[in-house]
Amino acid sequence: MPSFIIARAPYRVSFLGGGTDYPIWYRDNPGAVLATSIDKYSYILCRWLPLFFEHKYHIVYSEIEKPQERDQIKHTTVRESLKFLDISEGVEIHHAGDLSARTGMGTSSAFTVALLNALYTLKGTKPNKMTLAIDAIHIEQNMAKENVGSQDQTTSAFGGFNRIDFGVKIVPDLPLAGKLVHNIKVTPIKSQRLKELESCLMLFFTGFSRTASQIARKQIERVAENRSALMEMYEKVDRGVDILTGSGSLSDFGRLLDETWRLKHSLTSMVSTDYIDYLYAKAIGAGAVGGKLLGAGGGGFLLFFVEPDLQEKVKESLSSLAHVPFKFEKGGAQVIFRGGLR
Repeated sequence: MPSFIIARAPYRVSFLGGGTDYPIWYRDNPGAVLATSIDKYSYILCRWLPLFFEHKYHIVYSEIEKPQERDQIKHTTVRESLKFLDISEGVEIHHAGDLSARTGMGTSSAFTVALLNALYTLKGTKPNKMTLAIDAIHIEQNMAKENVGSQDQTTSAFGGFNRIDFGVKIVPDLPLAGKLVHNIKVTPIKSQRLKELESCLMLFFTGFSRTASQIARKQIERVAENRSALMEMYEKVDRGVDILTGSGSLSDFGRLLDETWRLKHSLTSMVSTDYIDYLYAKAIGAGAVGGKLLGAGGGGFLLFFVEPDLQEKVKESLSSLAHVPFKFEKGGAQVIFRGGLR
């Protein structure tokens, strides 16, 4: 088995269908998103910790932890992932990310996916992408008790530009007869227009982050009263695929983003702020066709569809914000280095 691993998992940009990827929704209704992974990553360096250290675990992220017992680890995802994979031996884990946490780019789930891939590999196992997605969903939703959907983990694990459908299925032979489990279908979007779409997208950081779980909890609590809006958001995924695989104006995709943002705006007052609405209006006034705030809402990154000849004007209108160029990526979760023998 290798004794030293570096794994990475990409962040994501979600275009359409967000909100229909929560289990409380797709347990009884159809759920789907249109999303892509991008060339920004969460990196995990992981190794077995030699016995001569005074501590048993060494965890480095925005904090540094050196606990003696697994249950003493404060980082919830690290602690629960080690429990899930039944790892009780000493390990050292370092995290580095290309973008800040809590900014609507799926950074937390990319961390979970990369960590699982590293730990599986450390144990001598090579998980497939669906295993990584389902395990990450389980750890975040059931073990860590986070109010998160299921698209971030799936997009990060699989990579690429995909339509992802969410549902549940009954598995009678599980210990709890009739237990519901995730039924996820990943369909890559194959279109020559993706390169053109990529050239029309602009990403801006609003300058502040938020705790997505709190906003998501409000959305989850309002699922019943938001059913009409969520169904409309689900249906727009079909429309988005039609635009990308058809021959009409690609600007229609930008207008679809605007329609989706207005629907998302109606889900809860916590989705946006007066400042975000002001920034959005400035970009539209400068020539953006449409856009949206990525993630659950409240802060993070604004995404806009802007024709290339108007992008400088939009950038000038949002000169107070950091513009973050990006490209689509196809690799998904990967182990990029393994070394040593144990």
